[in-house]
Amino acid sequence: MTPTGGATVTPNFSMGEAPLEGEPYLLTPGPLTTSASVKRAMLRDWGSWDGDFRAMTAELRRRLLAIAGDTQGAYDCVPMQGSGTFAVEAMLGSFLPRDGKALVLVNGAYGQRIAQTLDYLGRAYTVIDKGDYLPPRGPEVAAALEADPALTHVVLVHCETSSGILNPVAEIAQVVGARGKKLLIDSMSAFGALPLDLRDIPYTAMVSSANKCIEGVPGFGFVIARREELEQSKGRSHSLSLDLHAQWSNMEKTGQWRYTPPTHVVAAFLQALREHEAEGGVAGRGKRYAENRDVMVAGMRKLGFETLLQDGWLSPIIVTFFNPAHPKFGFQTFYDLLKSKGFIIYPGKLTVVDSFRIGCIGRMDATVMRRLVGAVAEALQEMGVDDATPPAAAMDERAKLVA
Repeated sequence: MTPTGGATVTPNFSMGEAPLEGEPYLLTPGPLTTSASVKRAMLRDWGSWDGDFRAMTAELRRRLLAIAGDTQGAYDCVPMQGSGTFAVEAMLGSFLPRDGKALVLVNGAYGQRIAQTLDYLGRAYTVIDKGDYLPPRGPEVAAALEADPALTHVVLVHCETSSGILNPVAEIAQVVGARGKKLLIDSMSAFGALPLDLRDIPYTAMVSSANKCIEGVPGFGFVIARREELEQSKGRSHSLSLDLHAQWSNMEKTGQWRYTPPTHVVAAFLQALREHEAEGGVAGRGKRYAENRDVMVAGMRKLGFETLLQDGWLSPIIVTFFNPAHPKFGFQTFYDLLKSKGFIIYPGKLTVVDSFRIGCIGRMDATVMRRLVGAVAEALQEMGVDDATPPAAAMDERAKLVA
């Protein structure tokens, strides 16, 4: 395969087919690079009411529950049309009662978005905000729950992709469960590649999306929740279209989505699920992504770049790097040069320092990441940047916050 402007790359994984020749790699937290076989699954039209498509929806739900570790039938899976944020809002609006109160754990843009959503919903909440660098920890969550008996739910982002930090979900789940509270998890960018087996990490509900670690395309999210919670959520939602109970009960009765489903996206996702299984499931997918991260981070550090986060909190999903201090470095020029060489990266989302992000997920492997590092070196040379060291102020800020 030949990325735009790059040399031929032969991925060393064999599950599924490589991306189409000439496409740039999407080094983002989703949408991401998909296999040719996933794309090809979208070439047929499906009737949303037809028995074949209803069977596809049923298979999708079964496969996702198997990945989640539901062996007792205590949970169910509810796909929801729209972006991942649609599904997050559906989860919050359906499972957080109007007289409930949430503790929202924030360390980036997506935790902040959860709080913003609760503002729109008119739900009570309080926040533990750790900034861009640090994860929430069990003892401080326990202290917050003990200090405020009105709290009924805790909401956590599994992997906060605005920084790339991997939050300690198992530690948080243990604390929440021990105090009889309910845990809602935004695992948008982690489910399918990082452990979230409900037998080990019990939760009330979890939400993810088709275009993340399963390596499908955008078009729907999905919620995995306790069946008893789904039953109790009837009439609770603020929204007609985002009512999880209504969507769930309709699927249970008819096998159909309530409103027009993204039929082609579902077909692509089923193919992606088969490729996920063939690669070894969560363990196999996570192993490849971790290798992608390790190869990429090592190569970038050799060029002088430094990561926002300490190694212990670097996720295998996306990594944030400080912009170089060099006066000739400009992100847009850097971005455009990498795109011309076949790689699309992400701008940063930090408020304190300038940064950019490089994703590790999607249909690519360590060979591709080595090519990326080579492209970065070429781009720096073309920009006249001979030193990628970040500003001293950025490193001082990180040292102060992690001390």
